[in-house]
Amino acid sequence: MHGARLVTPSMLVAFAIFGTLPFWITEIGLYRYLGVEILIWCIYALGFNLLMGYAGLPSFGHGAYFGIGAYACGLAQFELWANLWFCLAAGVVAAAVFGAVVAAFISHRRGIYFALMTIAFGQMFFFIASKWTSVTNGEDGLLNIARLPVELGFWNYPIRGNADFYWFVFACFVVCVVALWRLVNSPFGKVVQAIKQNEARMAFLGYRVALYKAVAFILSCAVAGFAGALFAMAQGGAFVQVMNLQWSGVIVLMVLIGGGFVSFWGPVLGTVLYFVARDLLGAYTEAWLLWFGLMFMAVVMFKPEGLAGIGQDALRKWRGLPRAPAAGWAWLRR
Repeated sequence: MHGARLVTPSMLVAFAIFGTLPFWITEIGLYRYLGVEILIWCIYALGFNLLMGYAGLPSFGHGAYFGIGAYACGLAQFELWANLWFCLAAGVVAAAVFGAVVAAFISHRRGIYFALMTIAFGQMFFFIASKWTSVTNGEDGLLNIARLPVELGFWNYPIRGNADFYWFVFACFVVCVVALWRLVNSPFGKVVQAIKQNEARMAFLGYRVALYKAVAFILSCAVAGFAGALFAMAQGGAFVQVMNLQWSGVIVLMVLIGGGFVSFWGPVLGTVLYFVARDLLGAYTEAWLLWFGLMFMAVVMFKPEGLAGIGQDALRKWRGLPRAPAAGWAWLRR
């Protein structure tokens, strides 16, 4: 219903919540840097959901492109030009280029074969980053990446602390949300969603299915690279650990438990739940990830549509409408 709009009511609610977060987050026992982390990973998750939720392409090696964006941002800052926009663009372009190379090999694959090849390429990039110590510093990481000032020609906004950096990341989040919303509701987005439903039928209709899948993969990698560049500045370094299979799996958990299959906002819900669970449960037990994993298993077994699906069912019940059919996991069997 709101697909043709540039800004929707749900966007306004999300922007209001995140726009006021620095004023109340400490009041509930959390800390401001957590807001920075959540926003960066929300951008990452929304870009990943373009691939998995909308295109139905399960990528389990996406952490590689997040890490590539982080390293590209740091290397551009150290070796080329210490300009914020240039470094962020370097992260986006580097991740997109590597994504294009991978897409050339995997865009003709489907289902589990596509997923396995994403793992293979992701681990290959992780191994290269670990061993190419002259460029990446290996396990030590690329340190001292600065938070560069926002230069707009007539006005400069220095980023001195977490509060200043939060507002910049929030602005990036707003732009990414609006851009991705328009993308998934554009003719390109509708074709990609149709390919997810029935790839063979779209091919018979004359669409170049492999090309659409490749473009979706590249765009998703570019968003991951952008998030990785922001994460490098937030952390003050780029680290190879974010490229491993574990962290690639974390983004999948966030998107699925949030309900990326049934809602644009599912990845945001899943990301918030993950980080809040990490901090609240982590305060009581070191095995907090076990409980998060059990929560994920419960969602898979009883509510595959995730948190967004639970919210949609509650809204339909309140309106007296029938429940929507289950999203299911048919994409993994294709």
